[in-house]
Amino acid sequence: MNDFVLAYIGGIVGAALMDITETLAARAGLTSGVSVALVGRWALGLLRGQWTHADISRAPAASGEVPAGWAFHFLVGGGGVALLYAAIVRTMGLNGPIHHLLGGVCFGVATSLLPWLLLLPAFGWGWFGRRGPQGTNALLASTVSHLPYGLGVGVVMALGSSI
Repeated sequence: MNDFVLAYIGGIVGAALMDITETLAARAGLTSGVSVALVGRWALGLLRGQWTHADISRAPAASGEVPAGWAFHFLVGGGGVALLYAAIVRTMGLNGPIHHLLGGVCFGVATSLLPWLLLLPAFGWGWFGRRGPQGTNALLASTVSHLPYGLGVGVVMALGSSI
C-alpha cells in the first residue's frame, strides 16, 4: 500500500491512541488544558480568519465546536500531520519495519512542537503553554500524548511495509 495512505491511516490510529493516553494522564492529574471543544473553537475561528485568541477559554463557545474539534483532531491533526512522516520516510529511504517503529516514536516526539509552538500560542497561552490554565502542564502533557501518536503512525507503517 502507498506510504502516504498508510501514514494517514496511522495518523488516525495514533490520534485515537493519543486520546486514550490523554484520558489516562488526566486521571493521574496531568493535563494540557486543551479540550476537543477548544480545538473546534480554534478551527472554526480559522475558517473566519481568526488565527489567534487572547485566551480561547474565555472566547464565546461556537456552534458545532465539538464536532469540528473531533474532525480537525483526527483528519488534520492526526492523518494530515502523519503525511509528513511518509514524506520523511520517502526522502530518507527508510522502509524496514524496525525503522518505522523507532521512526514513529521519534516522529511523535517531534510533533510535540506543533502544540508548543502553534496551537498553544494561538490559544493565547504562550509558547509551550506557559500561560495556560492553572494546574496544567502543557509541555509534559503534550509530550506524553504525542508518543503514542507517533507509535500509531509507526506501527501502521511497519505493518503495511511488511505486507
